[in-house]
Amino acid sequence: MYEGIDIQKIRKRKDLLKFNKKIQMIFQDPYASLNPRLKVMDIVAEGIDIHHLATDKRDRKKRVYDLLETVGLSKEHANRYPHEFSGGQRQRIGIARALAVEPEFIIADEPISALDVSIQAQVVNLLLKLQREKGITFLFIAHDLSMVKYISDRIAVMHFGKIVESDQQTIFINIHYMIILSLYCRQFLNRILNRNGRKRFSYIDDEANNHLRQLHE
Repeated sequence: MYEGIDIQKIRKRKDLLKFNKKIQMIFQDPYASLNPRLKVMDIVAEGIDIHHLATDKRDRKKRVYDLLETVGLSKEHANRYPHEFSGGQRQRIGIARALAVEPEFIIADEPISALDVSIQAQVVNLLLKLQREKGITFLFIAHDLSMVKYISDRIAVMHFGKIVESDQQTIFINIHYMIILSLYCRQFLNRILNRNGRKRFSYIDDEANNHLRQLHE
């Protein structure tokens, strides 16, 4: 659901385009999410072209240049291919592409997990800067709890596809959160690989199951 609309029921192309302009995505893997056959100019301008946002070729080019500068790159990068960039630079290109249609909501699917630790902070600080300056809402999906605490205003904890806890920063001192964290640790430690290596299974004791059942209710 988004703004009271079930997005799975959107069928008309006109309505789908309107929805896609409001919501954009930053993907986890900066190496796989950029078309290797396209130059950065065309990658970033894809949304601009689809939604007919540029008045002419000159405006299209200017929009791309401005977006690249916004994410810390330069206009000279527009005529290069993805393979000429580092992982951090590629992720910045992905961010520029997401910003191109001026969305109000961006889903960032573990946008730093594939990057070097030295680059992760740069990308996260860029997202925070964009949030402040452009008023964009970010859904930041991550497993790194320290990063979640650093970047998030409100936090939701999911277990088997369901939200079991949701709160502001106080969630980190909430007893339910500590229970959830202990359950995740217990699952990880009790995960067993059988001898033939063909399948994995997890063991959660009765106490853990009871806590989870209460949180789901």
